[in-house]
Amino acid sequence: MSEAAYVAVDWGTSSFRLWLIDRAGNVLAERRSDEGMMAAGKGGFAAVLQSHLDAVGAAPALPVIICGMAGARQGWVEAGYVDTPAPLASVLKQAVAVPGQDRDIRILPGIAQRDRGAPDVMRGEETQLLGALGLEAAADALVCMPGTHSKWVSVQGGIVARFATFMTGELFGAVSHHTILSLTVAGADAAEDIDAYKSAVIAAFERPALASNLLFQVRSGQLLQGGTPASAREKISGTLIGLELAGGLAGEVPRTSITLVASGRLQMLYQSAFDTVGISVRSIGAEEAVRRGLSMAAAAIWSV
Repeated sequence: MSEAAYVAVDWGTSSFRLWLIDRAGNVLAERRSDEGMMAAGKGGFAAVLQSHLDAVGAAPALPVIICGMAGARQGWVEAGYVDTPAPLASVLKQAVAVPGQDRDIRILPGIAQRDRGAPDVMRGEETQLLGALGLEAAADALVCMPGTHSKWVSVQGGIVARFATFMTGELFGAVSHHTILSLTVAGADAAEDIDAYKSAVIAAFERPALASNLLFQVRSGQLLQGGTPASAREKISGTLIGLELAGGLAGEVPRTSITLVASGRLQMLYQSAFDTVGISVRSIGAEEAVRRGLSMAAAAIWSV
């Protein structure tokens, strides 16, 4: 078995993922839990991390590289932000060491857009961006990273020029569970209604100003024309993702394909949405991207 070179951690708001990695970048062991920033803040970040390090048999001197909410103001140690326009390499240079630890633990910073007209922040996605594009990215790129808070990032010659956050995932949860539309999706099974989803994507993409009206039509359409709870769910999802695409693309068709960083159902939904509106995408798995980014950070900091 290969010898571990470092530990990589993606520490989100509600999730924790850890990988034990060798010099070739191979994953030797991994751990997953719901001990994200909110839970770890109560139990102690150091204790949570150590429990997972013990579980994978990490040597006492093995260094740890972390991205995500562990570096937030409410996290373990605030890692701050790199300001746009931000060279991707600058993220690696500003990793913050966690004091008072027996091993070398570094947390990567986020990226801030201090534009008075469009203030924005990302934390964790900058590492996915690194993994998706690489440090030597010279070509311009538009990157879509779906999630609870989706990020659309414009990279120009390896520099993060600007980005925008869309609360698509959070809005889906709120609309589906805390509005009148909760009645339309009650009891929905896992069945997919691709036609309903695609129709909703197109309607919102072409008429984003009518988004709230289109959402109410999910309710009125079910009352007057019938339809299953699963179909209603797909319409809500399609409307919100179509609205996001309209904002992310800002009415312009990009000259090159978009890089989509997503996995599982999100990858399927966004791939289908882009196909529906006629936009080409290059897809990379979100987990693969974040691991690559963490590996780049480990190589830059410890030459492993």
